[in-house]
Amino acid sequence: MDCFIDTDFKKAIEFHGHRCPGLAIGYRVALIAIDCFPDKSQDEEIVAIVENNSCSIDAIQVINGCTFGKGNLIFNNHGKHVYTFFGRDEDKAFRISLIKDLSISNSSSTSKNIELFEKVRNGNATEEEIKIHNQMKDKKILDILNFDTNDLFKIEQVNMKIPKKARIYPSIECEECKEHVMEPLAKKSGSKTVCIPCYNEKDEQS
Repeated sequence: MDCFIDTDFKKAIEFHGHRCPGLAIGYRVALIAIDCFPDKSQDEEIVAIVENNSCSIDAIQVINGCTFGKGNLIFNNHGKHVYTFFGRDEDKAFRISLIKDLSISNSSSTSKNIELFEKVRNGNATEEEIKIHNQMKDKKILDILNFDTNDLFKIEQVNMKIPKKARIYPSIECEECKEHVMEPLAKKSGSKTVCIPCYNEKDEQS
């Protein structure tokens, strides 16, 4: 299959650790974003708002330069393949949403595929089952990489309020565990200022 994969997708695979359909979706999204914003984000020039935490996000980090560490990758946990990119200097934003159903329509086949996936993941699959699973996975990856863009995604320019740039906040010591926590994320627990895990632990005990 490697002969059908371009250099940039190989970079995404290397970063992610393996190739999979989710990464292929993210790669296609990343390519659309490049069409909208050609230069890879060195700092916060391009910001991505992603609505899932699937494998797809790793491709966006590698290809578009939108990362959690730089603060230009914003995660909204909506469980949707929806990705919005905007350029701070260009004052425009594009929303990319997956519109093609990539699941297998036949329910019995779906059940068998899920069972096979679980066997492979748990290390209980035979060599033949692993081979079949990998063939199915590679076929789906190639399908995703070769679908016409307009059949796979809805792309629309949108108006949105641009989030503020990432800020660096001071840290303070949690009065329970003594670990340091970012100041705006600290909580008040009675008279003490504590981190979120300690606050939740106190809440569970009460």
